[in-house]
Amino acid sequence: MKLTALAALVAAAAVPAAALAETVTGTDRQNAARSCKALQTSLGATAFKETYGTNANRSNAFGRCVSTMARAEAENRQSAQAACAAERADANFAAAHGGKTFAQHYGTGKAGANAFGRCVSGKTAQASAEDRRDVQNAARRCAAERKSLGAAAFVAKYGTRANAFGKCVSKLAQGSGG
Repeated sequence: MKLTALAALVAAAAVPAAALAETVTGTDRQNAARSCKALQTSLGATAFKETYGTNANRSNAFGRCVSTMARAEAENRQSAQAACAAERADANFAAAHGGKTFAQHYGTGKAGANAFGRCVSGKTAQASAEDRRDVQNAARRCAAERKSLGAAAFVAKYGTRANAFGKCVSKLAQGSGG
């Protein structure tokens, strides 16, 4: 009986967690827009449009980038929240952080009341920067591969002519571990 109740409790706890995994907030969208602007600048307009654009003139690239990155931002934030909660609950945190408690390590002020928020924002920002680097590196690798293979072989390898570059970037960026 206890085992059945425990299984039901675990299943009930998993449902809200799964629902949260798909929740994109306004802040996630704002952070995604900033990331996309940075990508647009670093990749250049043409590579950015080739990476994210799907319509004939690729004018939808920025919106598609924001949509993609907003989901990544939400995942990064939720992973950071889980990691920070685990760190906060870790009885050995101080031993691993020079004798500082979680609040002392992440927080500001005497009480360190903002420690959890600072921990989450720091970890989220780090993961988001890694995501941007993965896309930038993948775009560079795809551009080099397209140049070395030639357009026809590149399209044959990655699919339709219209979005072969985007498929290449997506495949390589996801393979980066980011």
